[in-house]
Amino acid sequence: MKTVACIIQPGFAPFEFGIACEVFGLDRSDDGVPNFDFRVVAADPGEVPSKLGFTVGGVGDLSFAYQADVLVLCPFPKEQWGSVDPRILDVVRDADRRGAWIISECSGVFALAEAGVLDGRRATTHWMYAHVLADRYPAVTVDPDVLFVHDGRIITSAGTAAGIDACLSLLRIELGAELTNRVARRMVVPPQRDGGQAQFIDRPIPVVAEASLSSLANWAVEHLGEDLSVERLSAHAHMSPRTFARRFKAEHGVTPAVWLTRQRVIQAQRMLERTDASIDQIAAECGFGSAAVLRQNFARIVGTSPTAYRATFSCVTESLA
Repeated sequence: MKTVACIIQPGFAPFEFGIACEVFGLDRSDDGVPNFDFRVVAADPGEVPSKLGFTVGGVGDLSFAYQADVLVLCPFPKEQWGSVDPRILDVVRDADRRGAWIISECSGVFALAEAGVLDGRRATTHWMYAHVLADRYPAVTVDPDVLFVHDGRIITSAGTAAGIDACLSLLRIELGAELTNRVARRMVVPPQRDGGQAQFIDRPIPVVAEASLSSLANWAVEHLGEDLSVERLSAHAHMSPRTFARRFKAEHGVTPAVWLTRQRVIQAQRMLERTDASIDQIAAECGFGSAAVLRQNFARIVGTSPTAYRATFSCVTESLA
């Protein structure tokens, strides 16, 4: 891996562009890290305007991208998602055919999907756009909960800072952990973050207003620490357990058990952020019964442990016991 082409388009996102420049473009030979021949290219070379109005000058044409070992696609505006420049699509397809590494940051994934190189593959993007990607490109398996996805030699990253994780993951593969750690230290970032972007998604505790089971859902959220079996829930809704389970899934899209687990994890997130309660206390108050059950479900849904989540998001200023 010696050559890196960073593709930008009018309206590109400066932060993600800066990530590519920082990881691949700086001279870190004094730390023993090999230099890359890093070039910024575009379909229309010269000056390319960013989404913030300033321009980047001296941008090369796409010819270098056809021979680069790594192709990095920066995010671009929504209005371009369905009409990616055909010249860029051609470069992406060529890179895929010859086995070059391809990295998309955030919405740059839409260019890969439009080029067809993600068909039958897993990918991710910013959690706000994951449903759009999945709807437009059903042949792509979209994972909205992770920071980045490796599938073959294609790496797709989630929103904004997740581009750092994706780029460092490629360095780890190509250069090894020791050199990657040196780069990460220079960037003052962890060489590998725990968890996925699910932990950054704001999931407010729902207040359902119109569905026929709205009062039941609101009541259940207020009693998460109690035994909420289907039998008890159905009795509260004045239905048979079978009818209740069928109606609930029709209205909420999941079974009562799956829905309750998600609400309990959401409540656990709130308690981890806002209280100094122990993990055992949180598990009991949220209805998990034990800390082990809480940890298992929390890791599966949020992508990290309760302790790591608290360390990142706690609003409590006092030191925790």
